[in-house]
Amino acid sequence: MSQINQLTALDTLAGGDQLAVYSSSNGDARKSSITTLQTYMQNNLTFSQSTFTTEYSSPLTGATVTIATSAGNAHLIVTPAGTISTLTITLPAVAGLVDKQEVLINSTQVVTTLTVDGNGATAVLGEPASLSANDFFRLKYDALMTTWYRIG
Repeated sequence: MSQINQLTALDTLAGGDQLAVYSSSNGDARKSSITTLQTYMQNNLTFSQSTFTTEYSSPLTGATVTIATSAGNAHLIVTPAGTISTLTITLPAVAGLVDKQEVLINSTQVVTTLTVDGNGATAVLGEPASLSANDFFRLKYDALMTTWYRIG
C-alpha cells in the first residue's frame, strides 16, 4: 500500500470520491465517500448565527451612553453630529449577562477620549481609549472571569 504522501494530488473533489478512514468500531481502515462525509457533517455540526439588537445614540460631548440590551448581543451605533472630546459607554449590567455575550460598537465620528464602563464587571480588557471616524470595536463577556475581552 502506498504512503499517503506518495499519492497523486487531487485538486477537485466529487461526491463519489473516496477518503481513507480508520473505523474504531471495526478496528481497521475503511473507505468513505465525500457525500457520506458531507451528510455526517450536516447532521452533526451546528453553526450559531449571532443576532444583535441594534441601538442608536447621537451623544454630545461629555455624555454617557448606556447599552440597554442585557439579555443578548448588542450593536451600538454612535452617530454624534461631529467630533466629541469625551464619551462614556456603559456596558450592560453584569447581573443580566450570559457567558459569551457580545457587544459591537461603531462610531461615525471621532471620539477623542473614550471610557468604557464595565457596569459591575471585574474588568474590561483591551478597550480603546479613543475612536476614529467610522471606527469600531467588539467585546465578549466571560462569565467565569466576569470580564469583558476585546475580540475585534
